Amino acid sequence: MADPIHQFQIVKVVDFPDVTLPGVGLVDLAITNSHIAMTIAFGLVVLFLTLVTSNAQVVPGRLQTVGETLFGMIDNLTDSIIGHDGRKYFPFVFTIFLLILGMNLLGMALSFTATSQLAVTATLALVTFGLVLVIGFAKNGLKFFLLFWPMGAPLVMRPVVGLIELFSFMLRPITLALRLFGNMLGGHVALKVFAGFVVTLGAMAAGGGLGLLGIPGAALSMSMVVGLTALEFLVAFLQAFVFAVLTCIYLNDVVNLGEGH
Repeated sequence: MADPIHQFQIVKVVDFPDVTLPGVGLVDLAITNSHIAMTIAFGLVVLFLTLVTSNAQVVPGRLQTVGETLFGMIDNLTDSIIGHDGRKYFPFVFTIFLLILGMNLLGMALSFTATSQLAVTATLALVTFGLVLVIGFAKNGLKFFLLFWPMGAPLVMRPVVGLIELFSFMLRPITLALRLFGNMLGGHVALKVFAGFVVTLGAMAAGGGLGLLGIPGAALSMSMVVGLTALEFLVAFLQAFVFAVLTCIYLNDVVNLGEGH
């Protein structure tokens, strides 16, 4: 059976000489399968949006319907969670949603999924968390720290609850990264394992004799592969949507600080 972890290995496709940057150290400039997968996903997202907007019709076709549905879904999401300021942050939420969705779906067609790499999901999480911090301090100044001073709690309990809130806040980029990474990694590992069972048991059956007993197992494994594939397409969409939802929630915390939205 093929190694189910091999599909996540980073492989250099085009190698370039390493460079040394001051304060950073040695930097590997090689182009890897991860770079290529992310670039293709980005290109497909740009192509999709270009086709949707350049051929817009009063009566939308299939592609335009899909584009308008995704646009409306994220627009409603930002408006319902963040409120009247949600439209300001819609471009970021919509962009990160489409990028994650593109990488997730592309991973179903290629042998490599960029979002199954913790470095990729951690980068997306840190960018999101960094934006939340920038907006929080830019909009609220030092009042940003009121986020960790729950006014609704009894005065004696506020320091304790505040420490819990601070700890929870600092864990946000970690949970964002691990949730996306874990779901994409686990699903593809399960697919590879059951696909390996199909090949192994099918090869046993081809040998005849007692190996024919592998036919029912191969058939069951194949049905699991089909079911898991359908589930993975759903997970690919849901994980991108969950990332967008959590991004809106974190933005709402600092945009509407103390307003109870």
